[in-house]
Amino acid sequence: MSFTPPDRHQTRPDLQGTFGMAATTHWLATATAQSVLERDGNAFDAATAAAFVLHVVEPHLNGPGGDMTGVFAASDGVPTVLAGQGPAPAGASIEHYRDAVGLELVPGAGALAAAVPGAVDAWLLLLRDHGTWTVRDVLAHAAGYARDGHPVLGAVAATVERVAGLFTEHWPTSAERWMPGGRGPRAGELVTNPEYASVLERLAEAADAAPSREAGVDAARSAWREIVGTAVESFVATPHRHSDGRDHAGVLTADDVARFEAGYEEPTTAEFRGRTVVKTGAWGQGPVLLQALRILDGFGGSGDERLDPATERGAHTILEALKLALADRDAWYGDTDVPLDHLLSPRYAAERRALVGESASHEVRPGVVPGRTAPLAPLRTAADLTSGTSATGGAGAGEPTVQTNGTTRGDTCHLDVVDRWGNMISATPSGGWLQSSPTVPGLGFCLGTRLQMTWLDEASPSRLEPGRRPRTTLSPTLVLGSFEGVRTPVMACGTPGGDQQDQWQLPFLLRVLVGGYSPQQAIDAPTLHTTSMTDSFWPRTWVPGGAVVETRLGADVLAGLAARGHVLTEAGPWSLGRMSAVTRDPATGVLGAAANSRGAQGYAAGR
Repeated sequence: MSFTPPDRHQTRPDLQGTFGMAATTHWLATATAQSVLERDGNAFDAATAAAFVLHVVEPHLNGPGGDMTGVFAASDGVPTVLAGQGPAPAGASIEHYRDAVGLELVPGAGALAAAVPGAVDAWLLLLRDHGTWTVRDVLAHAAGYARDGHPVLGAVAATVERVAGLFTEHWPTSAERWMPGGRGPRAGELVTNPEYASVLERLAEAADAAPSREAGVDAARSAWREIVGTAVESFVATPHRHSDGRDHAGVLTADDVARFEAGYEEPTTAEFRGRTVVKTGAWGQGPVLLQALRILDGFGGSGDERLDPATERGAHTILEALKLALADRDAWYGDTDVPLDHLLSPRYAAERRALVGESASHEVRPGVVPGRTAPLAPLRTAADLTSGTSATGGAGAGEPTVQTNGTTRGDTCHLDVVDRWGNMISATPSGGWLQSSPTVPGLGFCLGTRLQMTWLDEASPSRLEPGRRPRTTLSPTLVLGSFEGVRTPVMACGTPGGDQQDQWQLPFLLRVLVGGYSPQQAIDAPTLHTTSMTDSFWPRTWVPGGAVVETRLGADVLAGLAARGHVLTEAGPWSLGRMSAVTRDPATGVLGAAANSRGAQGYAAGR
């Protein structure tokens, strides 16, 4: 039996060309990246320029005060991780949060949830070492949109409206930034951010004064640390409203910002159907995708029916494999010594595969790691909470699920770029959403909330600890193929979506690598994800046996999943995921790109 054929109708074409391709979650970022390629910039110049534009045009999904992870390969084909996830500040100890402040969980909104901002330094590091453009040229698009304005997204306007009461009553700097005159922006209105435009101009001026391009990038990085550190330390010292309903002071200092430097790391990889799938280490959730692929690979056989997301049995098998991989994420992953050699071994995958039955599991079942004990996170459903906070269990559609107290799920942006020289990058910027915490005066943006993914439990591998990175959900992907005996990048892909990022990438990759779909066909195909795991976002709930599905999977498939015990949430026909991808055929040099119509703002471009 072969895979279910793709729908004949595609929402977008599979782009092809030989010059350069870009795909992002906002058309202005895509156009920016392509314009850089057209002026002889490489993929890294283009990605950096697009990322700064995303800070301006998708402020509800990412910001300069947030974080990012990237996986890239220069023309030499060697995959590398760009680590732009800042650590917990020096004052962010379990003792302070739990005992002095009286918290049970790190809040989902407010400065106590802020890790050290990491995105800007990471992008500038990439520009210095692998780009060719100057800081001023790379920042020009973002600075122009911040200074002169851009038509604001309806989703941004809806987010501001949702948190207007919080801004008005508790976060006056955010009200001033987003609600001048007492009202938020309307979709399509031109909005500006002069304070952030000024910050970008100061970075460009610092770079201009340096004796070389590379020195200029480092000068801009130093200026960033000074500008942000000074403004943040003085501002967060004043208590402000957090998602727990109380006012607290933050702990981030200028010294925390000054000490942080982004860096490069070796990736984590797994082989699947003749391809090498490249992810971050287990300080991110990326190895979840690799574990799930390892489990599913053993189900191969006649027709690969159990790997087809469009069939009842395939969808069930995929959901069950994801539950097992996510249980390991929650038990073992963190910015620490994670036993990935064991978790990704063929023997371990076989042990996990044997747990996939014919009925939906309603348990959390992490695997056994010799010599280690897994501290299980508390399992709470929305019904267990007494705070009255709604928990969606991750049923969002890639746009953020925003509560009135600023807590957010389903966040993030994504971008993929490939150039004619074979440079390729997949990157996922996030954090620092406009609803994360109060806007910092003089900066025009706010801090992120990534520390909500840590636990106030000394035994947890993803515990809160000064200097330790939170276990992020950001999870870009690079895929390598073989050409003339050498591994070389053939695809970069990813999606926003918090806990769903690797879950939505899994059906995409199965359809492309096993089912023979084109990237656009795989993006357009209906998808699903499980919520039967601990949510990475405050208030950290789960839905036992939960599965969120697009109704285009079909009534028979959904009825079959329900009969197997899956607790279904029907999310509509076109609601899950905002995948994008770029490709390169090393034999011909032909490049490709595909983007998602869900969310109505992702686009690909190229020639």
